[in-house]
Amino acid sequence: MIEEIRIEDLGPATFIEDQVKNIASTVGDGLAINALSGGVDSSAVTMLGNRAIGENCKTYFIENGLMRKDEPEQVVSLFAGLGIHVELIDAREEFFEALRGVTDPEEKREAITRTFYKEVFGRLVRESGAKHLLQGTILTDVDETVAGIKRQHNVFEQLGIDTQEAFGYQIIEPLVQIRKDGVRLVAEALGLPESTWNRMPFPGPALSARVIGAVTPEKIELVRHATAITEEELAGVTAFLKLAILHEDRVTGMRDGNREFGFQIEVRCWDSIDARVGTPTEVPFEVLTGLSERLVNEVPGVVSVTYNISTKPPSTMEPV
Repeated sequence: MIEEIRIEDLGPATFIEDQVKNIASTVGDGLAINALSGGVDSSAVTMLGNRAIGENCKTYFIENGLMRKDEPEQVVSLFAGLGIHVELIDAREEFFEALRGVTDPEEKREAITRTFYKEVFGRLVRESGAKHLLQGTILTDVDETVAGIKRQHNVFEQLGIDTQEAFGYQIIEPLVQIRKDGVRLVAEALGLPESTWNRMPFPGPALSARVIGAVTPEKIELVRHATAITEEELAGVTAFLKLAILHEDRVTGMRDGNREFGFQIEVRCWDSIDARVGTPTEVPFEVLTGLSERLVNEVPGVVSVTYNISTKPPSTMEPV
């Protein structure tokens, strides 16, 4: 059982010192690879790994074709400015092939997990000779997975999965005792900019978690466009998370006096502290109508926009 470090008991400086020592001791003179997505969790782990073992921590950003607009390039540039080299790995074909025809949410997550850990990082481990992978699993990820609510892609040991046997390397999880609010304090103390430590959460399966039903490059491009508009229009709204979801079924609409059988976008905006519970943000109606107008006019084929008003629970923040 994981012993939680609650936010009121968390001393960021001491936590960082302890984790740096743990990483250095575990990796020793060997090599570790680091999975960076640009989110606050993986960014904090990247800083910890580089502080602990320096050049013996090889950082990779996996371009899976599922990220937000310009995200891979922005993340690589940010860390270059912090003195950390990030190698961009193009794995788009592998991920889309793994997701082809997959509609079940858990099977979708499993396809992402298998491709990420066994195929892509398995290959990087073999090529580099690394024995360890550093990643940003937090306690909420573990809680939701163990409870059977949602299989998070980055949880293994707590499900009885031996990563050494399954993938050929050991996973190190420096943040697994804390939750999102604690990670933000640690990330700030590590010297990351506010744009990173105060960044909205983004799911491990990336935009595939925001496509209901089968994932295709075309659907990802559509939800990527909707996401960019949603984040722009809600930039002035204070919330834990803001997202756009592409629904599977087409809905009847009309445009210029003609029927248009088009797409439906669901917008969700959450108030939360650590993602365990959440309530819908009370976004002003005029802001929502402005967002809706842009979505139906700028995203090809969208004829309907809805706003989620369910709490977590029973809803979850991400739909998949």
